[in-house]
Amino acid sequence: MMVLMSDQPDRPPNDSALRTRVLMGGAFLGALVAMTLSWVFSWVPESPQLVAQRQAEEKAEQVAKAREEAFRSPPGSCLNWTAPDASDVHKVSCDEEHLFEVVGVADLTSEHGPKAPLPDERTWRELTEEHCGPLVEDYLDGPLDPEGKLTIGVLRPDEKQWSGGDRALHCGLQWVGPGGGLQVLTESAKDIDQSNVWEPGTCLALVDKSVGDPISCDSQHSYEIVATVDLADEFDSYPSEDDQKEWLEPTCAELVESYTGGKNVEALAEDGLILSWDTRSEESWEAGSTLVNCKVGTTLEDRSGLAPVQGSVKDSKDTEKGDKGDKGDKDGKGEKGTESGEDGQGSGDGGSGNGENGGTAEGGDDPGDGEPTDQPEPSGNQGNGG
Repeated sequence: MMVLMSDQPDRPPNDSALRTRVLMGGAFLGALVAMTLSWVFSWVPESPQLVAQRQAEEKAEQVAKAREEAFRSPPGSCLNWTAPDASDVHKVSCDEEHLFEVVGVADLTSEHGPKAPLPDERTWRELTEEHCGPLVEDYLDGPLDPEGKLTIGVLRPDEKQWSGGDRALHCGLQWVGPGGGLQVLTESAKDIDQSNVWEPGTCLALVDKSVGDPISCDSQHSYEIVATVDLADEFDSYPSEDDQKEWLEPTCAELVESYTGGKNVEALAEDGLILSWDTRSEESWEAGSTLVNCKVGTTLEDRSGLAPVQGSVKDSKDTEKGDKGDKGDKDGKGEKGTESGEDGQGSGDGGSGNGENGGTAEGGDDPGDGEPTDQPEPSGNQGNGG
């Protein structure tokens, strides 16, 4: 291989070349410094107010996107929220805590055209029953227990959406407590036992001498749930209420003794407490609801309603029965009569929360679990029909 070589010796660069290199290097350095200074003096940190505003806008966009996705969810989707207006509604897995399960969407366009006024509450209830009822039965592949744990709810358009032509009625299932508050579900409605029962150890608030939503047993309450019993363990077909009573009386008596660590019905009576239980209607039985609760409570002296109990029956020393009221007091309250439960809030129509971009989540009629009319007899043999 040949390598070409110069026949002249290496020569140092002349002065002109050196000056050119120095000038070019200086120009580059000057430009770099100028850019750095420009960046330093042009960058101004955002004020806390601007940062907060920007973050709020970003969060609002995320919430709006999540709401849009949630309220367009297909059947089988479960939704949850914590804000009173459901502004933070989002999709979750149905085995996680949720308040609403979508079963289908009804289109009201054919009967409510572009100029139709926004329905009033009564009309909304009628539309819910008419359109959502069949969707629910198809979704469950069976009947909905009218006295059971689940009730029909809807996510409906608000006035602005209705005016814009939205006629979609998002039908779903939810659990509404006797006080009107939405209760948490942790499994799909397709898998849940519809029996309207509570876990042993649950205390239910006292609201206007009747039953409210779950509350701490340390607060004044109407009932304490001591056991859950399956009527199907004893009966192969629907038992009459008399047959239910005959079996539940000794069964609940045994279970309350186990729950309290040895306190029997007679000991409860000495404390002014009464053992009672639920019963099931034939319609509930046919829908698959065979579970009932055994529970402890008491009544006002004038039998006008339930009296307050404070503390768990498990600890007899701390369990106090509230003042039943003066005998002559028509409402049975007396000086220290019935006190409303802390959690017994909301209406019996299924509770409410915002729907899509401000719409409302409306439940069906009061679930009617039988509790409000369930007032145990002094003998302790009276249960409710829910």
